[in-house]
Order: sequence, then C-alpha cells, then structure tokens
Amino acid sequence: MFEDLLAPEGVAVVGASRNPTKLGYGVARNLVVSNYSGALHFVNPRGGRLFDRPIYPDLASVPDPVDLAVIMVPAALVPMVLEDCGKRGIRFAIVGAGGFRETGPEGETLERRCMEIARAHGIHVLGPNSIGYLDTHLPINATFLPLPGPIPGDVAFLSHSGAICEAVIDWARGQGFGLSRLVSLGNQMDLTEGDLLSAMETDPNTRVVAMYMEGVGDGPRFIEQARRVTSEKPVVAIKVGRSEGGRAAVASHTGAMAGEDVAYDAAFRQAGVIRARHSEEMFDWARALAWCPLPTGPRMAILTNAGGPGAIATDTIEEIGLKLAVLAESTQDQLREILPPAASTRNPIDMLASAGPREYADGLRIALADDGVDGVIVILPPPPMTTAAEVVGAIIPVIRSTSKPVVVALMGEDLIAHAAQLLRQSHIPDYRFPERAVSAMRVLVERAQQLAEPTETLPRLTRIRIKEAQQALIGAELGETGFMDAVLAAKVVESYGIRTPPAILAHTSEEAVEAADQIGYPVALKIVSADLPHKSEVGGVLLGLETPQEVVEGFSQVSDISDVASSPASILGVMVQKMVPSGQDVIVGMVRDAQFGPLVMFGSGGVEVEALKDVAFALTPLTRHEVDGMLERTWAGRRLQGYRNLPPADRAAVVDVLLRLGQLAVDLPQVAEIEINPLRALPGDNGAVAMDVRLRLEG
Repeated sequence: MFEDLLAPEGVAVVGASRNPTKLGYGVARNLVVSNYSGALHFVNPRGGRLFDRPIYPDLASVPDPVDLAVIMVPAALVPMVLEDCGKRGIRFAIVGAGGFRETGPEGETLERRCMEIARAHGIHVLGPNSIGYLDTHLPINATFLPLPGPIPGDVAFLSHSGAICEAVIDWARGQGFGLSRLVSLGNQMDLTEGDLLSAMETDPNTRVVAMYMEGVGDGPRFIEQARRVTSEKPVVAIKVGRSEGGRAAVASHTGAMAGEDVAYDAAFRQAGVIRARHSEEMFDWARALAWCPLPTGPRMAILTNAGGPGAIATDTIEEIGLKLAVLAESTQDQLREILPPAASTRNPIDMLASAGPREYADGLRIALADDGVDGVIVILPPPPMTTAAEVVGAIIPVIRSTSKPVVVALMGEDLIAHAAQLLRQSHIPDYRFPERAVSAMRVLVERAQQLAEPTETLPRLTRIRIKEAQQALIGAELGETGFMDAVLAAKVVESYGIRTPPAILAHTSEEAVEAADQIGYPVALKIVSADLPHKSEVGGVLLGLETPQEVVEGFSQVSDISDVASSPASILGVMVQKMVPSGQDVIVGMVRDAQFGPLVMFGSGGVEVEALKDVAFALTPLTRHEVDGMLERTWAGRRLQGYRNLPPADRAAVVDVLLRLGQLAVDLPQVAEIEINPLRALPGDNGAVAMDVRLRLEG
C-alpha cells in the first residue's frame, strides 16, 4: 500500500526554492544529492531552473510519473496544493509546514480541512509538520535535513519528533551506525506510526525498527499492526510523556494506579514491542538485535582482563534477570592451560592485565564451546602491553564463527577508537561500559523468549450469564462517584462465574440476626452504600461476629456511620456475609484506558495496595499466557506457590478469575471500573472468593 510513498517512481517538490536558506531548497538538494533514480520535478510559480532542472509553474505542468508530492509551502496554501494533487492523480503527499493543530483552534480547523480534501481525492498524507523521510538503500532523501545523511544500515527509525531525527542521524554517523529508513511522522493527520511501522515489515533492508513516540492515535489498531510486525522483526520504542495525571477522576485503587504510562507498558507488552527507558538504550538494543544471533538461554559468561569491570558486569547480570553461567570443569581446565596461574578460570573469567590477542581469542573460543554458556560479554579496557585494536582483530573471527551472541564492552575513548571502528565494520556491537553491554545482552534474551512464546487462542469460559449481568446493571442506583452498591456489584461478577461469599442484605438488627442464622456463623457485617467506596476506612466493616448478640451490637455500630454518607438515604442496608476461611488475599481490577481500552490489574491486596505498588497490568482480551505473566511479575503472584510457612493457594482459580474479569470488560462496555479487593485465594484447590466488589458505570 505504501510503495508509492516510500519507493515512488516520481517525486514533485511543490515549493522548491532557489534560495539556499529555504526548506524547499533543502528538500530539492537532498533529493538530488541522494542520487534518487526516479523522476524528479520542481514546482514553483516563479519558474526558472534549479540543479539543472526546470521549475514548473504548477503540478498540472509536471510530466509523468509523479507518485509523491513533497509540499513545502506555508500552511495556508496547503489545501490548494492538495486540491492540485487530487486533480493530478497524486496519491501520496508529505506536508512539511507547521501551523496546524499544534498551534490552536484555527490550526486545527485548517488541518481538518486538509484532511477532508485528502480523503475526497484518495490522498494519503505524511504530516503535516513532518521533515519527510529517507531510505539509504533505494536511495532517496525527501527531507530538508542538513547533509551528510545517515550511512546505509539495517535499523529503521520512526519518530514523532523531527528535531530528534536530525540528532539521531548525526549521532549514528559518529557511532558508525547505519540506518535503513528514517521517517518523521509529524502531526499524523492521516498516516500514523502504525501505518509506517507496517511498511517496515516487508522492507528487506530493515532488520530492526526503533521508534520515538509521544502518543498513539488509535491504540487497538496500533497493537494489531505492531503485533504483526514484531512476529517478524524486533521493534524497540521509547515513549515519552509519562503522565500520571490522566487518572485523577477515578476512585478505586485500580484506577488510581492505572496511569497512562502503565497502559503503554501493557500495550507494548501485548504488541511485542520492547520498551526502552531512554534514547541511548533504544539504539544500544537496536544495534544488538540487528547484529547478534539470539541466545538459547540466559546463562552468560564474562571474559575480561580486569577484576573491577568483571564485578560490575556480574552485579548487573544478577540485577536485570540474567544468569551467571557455571563453567564446566573441562572448560576451566582448558582455560588454565592458556592463562597464568593467578588468573581466575571461574565465571567471570579474569585473564589478568597481561592478557593479549591470543588469550582473548582462545579464552573466548573456549567459553563459547561450553554447553552451559548461552552468550559471552567481552570486557576490554585498553590493555597495557598491546593495543585494543590488536585484541579486537583476534576475536572478530571467533565471533563471526559462532552461533552464540557476543557483545563487547570496549572501555575508554582515544585508546580504543580504532578497535571500535573494526568492530562496527564487522557488525559486532560495542559499548563503553559493562552495564550497557549486559543490558544489550538481556534484550537479546527477551527477544528470544518473545519468539518462543506459544501462539495461544483466547480461552473458552463457561458459566457466563451475560443477560443476567446486563439485567443487574439496568437501572442500578449509583452514588455520586458512579459506583453501584455492593449487592448488585456482587451479582454482576457472580454472573461471570466469579465466586462470592453467601450474603444477605439486612435493614434491621432482627433481619441481620436471621440472616446470620441462615448463613451460619461467623459472619461479617458491611455497610451497603454507593457513596462509601472505602467503607472499611469509616468503620463500615466488622469481621468475625460469632453470636446473635454480637450481630445486634455490630449492626447498631455500622448503622451509626450513616452521617458520613452524602445523605442517610444513600445507606441501603447492611450486608451480612459469611466469613471465608483464611487464604492469600490479592487484588484484581479493571479500568478503561482512553487509548487502549480495558486494563486488567492483579497484585497485592488490602488497604496498602497503593503503597506497596506490587501490581501488574495487561490489556484485554487476555490469554492464559498473559495472565501467567502478570502473576510472575508480582510478589503476590509468585507467593501463591507458597512461601515459608504460608501454604500454596489456588493459583489456577486466580487465573480463572482474571480471565473472567477480562471477558466481563469486553462484554459490558458500560462498566468503567471494577475492583475485587480482596480476592481470597484459598489453600490447595479450593478456589478463590471475591470478598468485596466495587463496580462503577460510565457516567
């Protein structure tokens, strides 16, 4: 679909200028200098010649072929040029001008008008506010960025920021790091990050896609597009603007903790996008993913000539979830044969400062041959008796001959410059410090695990009574915060096969005693009011009542808190609930994200959930594999297997509840927020019980 945009047979630069200070001159110059082999035309009403080519007065005068118009005119003139593109049959356009929705209401109106014209003529637009794109292999450079451009490479870069594109090109050249394509997305009036990401899927020259993102226009569509690409090629992204303000209006623990950044984490995880924390890390990882084979496991060996950097690498390996490989005795015997007696043949392998090209090459070869080693991190400060370049020259053939990944921490600056150049020419990633090298190795392990994840269909859940749940929601009386009362909320989750304790609503102490007698002691009493979302905080919950007298006294006590509600009428009664046996208490919940849809949460429950922040989020629809991942990412989930004197709880039941909660969110879009806190996972295989349910409807 995007071949005419990214590989056009003909390009027309509208607004081409003979003035070297104008952006229209920069685009024309770059297209000529890039040696673009297609038809190239310049358009400006003033006419004349530019770079030995005629300047046509308008698009109608331009000869065929023209697939792409690069529009470099002021914002106010863009609608007219788009009309001309439509009449000329041009299907793709890049709009470089600013002055659209980023400037306020008038600019937004202008952008909307441009989009209406583009849609009417079937024109796809990159921008506005875009610096354009380039492809180093075609080649084509349809940007106005200063020369020289990037060197050819195998990493594509997509960016919402044009200024970052310029900096990345200059930095990449200095690092000896090549790009395949670079695309500036601009305002994304039409074409989005997902559209351009999809275009990288079939590009034979792109092995990895790096993305600088400020937001997503259509969350579910982006996930769909990205998931398709990441099944074939790794995608590394940095998302800026980690806002926590977007959840100010929600009232549950789930809503308070499901900030915008959490939603992006969940979206990237579901889409298979690897999220970097900062720009340098993104390109560190992209380079490793483009140049290294993937490991078969997380067991890493360290080869160094200095104990300090080896210790740093060892600490980092343990901190970020890799494993320090245990070297076989036969491996250590071989290392002893080539190293001085004082050298350490255990991992990390410290060959001492005297290690030169032979020791590094032989030591690396021996470490790679160990079946218990999945990858090797070579650490090379400037050696005292030889040069870093000589050592690198010796290890390059070893690295090229292995199917295991090797990354190099080449420490220093001037003394290692030639060595760095040799490694980059051989497409072997080098990093200045051990921490960065270990981080790059970790992302290789992450990518290998990502590809090994099973392709899973959505689980089929029985015991779901959608109509019964919908009926409970119709006409429900809501409190000021939009929450419905706990009795109806419990009915909704019960309709989805989520177990709740036996409970009866009582309006008098006599009714409470009758309910307790019917349910069986011990019981809990809970005030029922849509206006009291955190009833335990105001004394609205009493637990473990053993006798009728305790129930009478308890009923009076919880009824006396009616003055804290917005009005006495908001108290619907007191729920008499069967006490549930002890188990492990967790929290599960759901809140709708504006960009990506329903987010399901799992974590440590109780009143300190927001303080502990031991939670994980995932987007619906959920698979069992995704739910397992949520549990493994939290202490609450890992603890379900048992811990010290705490017996194992019914983990399978918790997984089932999360799947059902995710299905509820999909089926019932009117539910804005739901929280079960606590969900009690009972010992053994005795299930899980939703002890307290809160549910808020869309306002």
